[in-house]
Amino acid sequence: MTDEDRTRRTGLLLGLGAYLSWGVLPLYFKAVDHVSALEIVCHRIVWSLVFLAILATFLRRWPGIRAAVSTPRVAMTLVLTSLLIGANWLIWIYAVVSGHVLEGSLGYYLNPLVNVLMGVFLLKERLSRPQVAAVFLAAAGVAVLAAGAGSGIWISLSLALSFATYGFLRKIAPVDSIEGLTIETALLTPAALAWILILHDRGGGGGFLAGDGTTDLLLIAGGAITAIPLLLFTGAARRLPYSTLGFLQYIAPSLQFLLAVLAFGERFTLPHAICFGAIWTALAIFVFEGVRLSARSRAAH
Repeated sequence: MTDEDRTRRTGLLLGLGAYLSWGVLPLYFKAVDHVSALEIVCHRIVWSLVFLAILATFLRRWPGIRAAVSTPRVAMTLVLTSLLIGANWLIWIYAVVSGHVLEGSLGYYLNPLVNVLMGVFLLKERLSRPQVAAVFLAAAGVAVLAAGAGSGIWISLSLALSFATYGFLRKIAPVDSIEGLTIETALLTPAALAWILILHDRGGGGGFLAGDGTTDLLLIAGGAITAIPLLLFTGAARRLPYSTLGFLQYIAPSLQFLLAVLAFGERFTLPHAICFGAIWTALAIFVFEGVRLSARSRAAH
């Protein structure tokens, strides 16, 4: 096995771990849905930083963190990615605790298609005719959902845009996963900690230190629950082709979709059926076309 094969296998295992973890993550948020979405996000940030600081110390990553912070281009990129991932967390948690897991899963189904559009407009990549047709089909499905059940469509679009942009920037940023995520959470922690302290000063903290030990432990565990899948994802993104990562992305929203309908009892309406059908068909076209073009490329070489 070549070094390239080992790198890809490692990336595949990391990607599978990330997307399987994200697929069942709504179960965690349902367990703490008596806490406000913003407070959950703040605890995720603070406890993620604690977890990552311990990990960085154990793995001796602080020199890499200092090097990234002292490089202006890398530092500015991480400022932007920290805002993107913070917004993504907040929107996703709101979706779960407010009963919009279906819209959340749709957002992550849309994510690979947004990646394609970013490739076209930012990297000047070209699409085949079937791929262009798939993009228009997906857009039509989203339009149907927006017209027929549009109260949560902003959740889908916001999640897709924020995470696609985050993944793109983290792929091109010359910083490893632990270093990058530690810096991102460190940038978000002052505001997150301030909000937690304000809530408790006002007596409005919904969970932490409110006399419920189970909630306290769940919020603390949110640090590792948040950081580990993101570390796996960023590690996979640096080892795998973006197209391969795109295939793996379907795992998480599929699990979320099943949880929404089968476990949480969310209504699956006709607009949902039309939209999801259009998205799944578009993704099937992309998978088939990607395999076809890859096989033709290998044959040419």
